[in-house]
Amino acid sequence: MYRILRENDLVRERRNILRHPEYNKPELLATGPNEVWSWDITKLKGPQKWTFYHLYVILDIYSRYVVGWMIASRESGALARDLIEETCRRQEVEADKLYIHSDRGSAMTARSVALLMSNLGITKSLSRPQVSNDNPYSESHFKTMKYQPMFPKRFGCIEDARQFCLKFFDWYNNEHYHSGIGFMTPAMVHYGAAEECNRRRQDVLSDVYARFPERFVKGAPKVSKLPPKVWINRPQEPDYLDTISGITIISESEVSVR
Repeated sequence: MYRILRENDLVRERRNILRHPEYNKPELLATGPNEVWSWDITKLKGPQKWTFYHLYVILDIYSRYVVGWMIASRESGALARDLIEETCRRQEVEADKLYIHSDRGSAMTARSVALLMSNLGITKSLSRPQVSNDNPYSESHFKTMKYQPMFPKRFGCIEDARQFCLKFFDWYNNEHYHSGIGFMTPAMVHYGAAEECNRRRQDVLSDVYARFPERFVKGAPKVSKLPPKVWINRPQEPDYLDTISGITIISESEVSVR
């Protein structure tokens, strides 16, 4: 029977095989505050085993400033919608100028959240399935929070978790000097005080160098600069050859004289 089937090209897989769709890699660029936000939800352990509180955090990827957060007893698209709407109102974001990136959790893909973003003129961006580094800023922020010495193993109640987050986010936004933004606090970068801070820092460094130049063996010190661009999945730029009319330009040092 199988010989006859092979001769007629009928031996093949006859089950319905699931074919995963192809997802494009999200590529987002921010050159200033309130251009690209990243948001995610993490669990905080409650007083007993298998009890959790859900922490919603919205982060500006350029300034690393936490623009909005909320603690709830459940993960819900309706709660996420209210948080995003309130955060947009408080930050006075302009329509059609904001991207919000997240993973593919149930709250992130909820219809209520999608309708809100559409009404506010916000462009929605989602990570690829099972790709954790498509949302690196939120993941890094949660690691910063949970690796703090004051972070408890468990919270006694939801109000206890809120009080901890109030202190943590105030410290993170206004006192934490972030290495990824030139050792500024997120609030300095988000509200435009970074350039003035860098100017004052450079004045101090120049004054110390003028008085004690022998201490600086590598020359005059310079302050750390803010990154001009911040990416989620920066695209790979190909190495182009300099060509004119199809002729490759080479330097004189590469020409061998015969």
